[in-house]
Amino acid sequence: MLRRVVREGHGQAELVRGDGLRPPFRPHAFREVVALGNAVGFAGRDADRLWQAAGRLVTPAGRLVLEVVAGPGERSRYLGRLPPTSLPRLLHAPVQAVLTRVDREGFVSEPSRKADPGTFRRYDPFSLTESLEAQGWGVDELLAVAPALGADPERLEPLEMDPVAWARLLELEELLGRREERLRGAAAVLLCATAPSPPKRRD
Repeated sequence: MLRRVVREGHGQAELVRGDGLRPPFRPHAFREVVALGNAVGFAGRDADRLWQAAGRLVTPAGRLVLEVVAGPGERSRYLGRLPPTSLPRLLHAPVQAVLTRVDREGFVSEPSRKADPGTFRRYDPFSLTESLEAQGWGVDELLAVAPALGADPERLEPLEMDPVAWARLLELEELLGRREERLRGAAAVLLCATAPSPPKRRD
């Protein structure tokens, strides 16, 4: 696992290679620790140990950001049935108008990948929230990643070339991603949590 460490007071970054289960850093060394790229899921049976080890690196009241996989992923039926070239024009409309159509037609799940519990760990985001809160963490935010279009390059490429449509898509994805009903089926969920504050001293 690679970690990028930015030294205080310096404009350079240092790459450190280490074991995520036994990080080569002292406890509570960082205000923010981020584990992306499904590192937690790929830890398999050690997934809980990995995010707990990451959490021990966070200062009191610091932040931990985890990316986990909940389900196979999903996408909007409405946006998925439209020709890719029509999406930039559509997304020049107000986001709420597009959202109404997306809600009306619902969502379709991506095809399930072969399950192998020995090599990949999926998390129910609400169960993970409960686990963190039981250890004193405060879960500030859960966000399903890209529930509207998913990872569909044929539809994303025309949108990237249109700044207005791209901005509207990001707004739409965020509105959908904050809904609880989109979390359990998401191929990627971002969780942001705040570490327990140090106990107050009694004088």
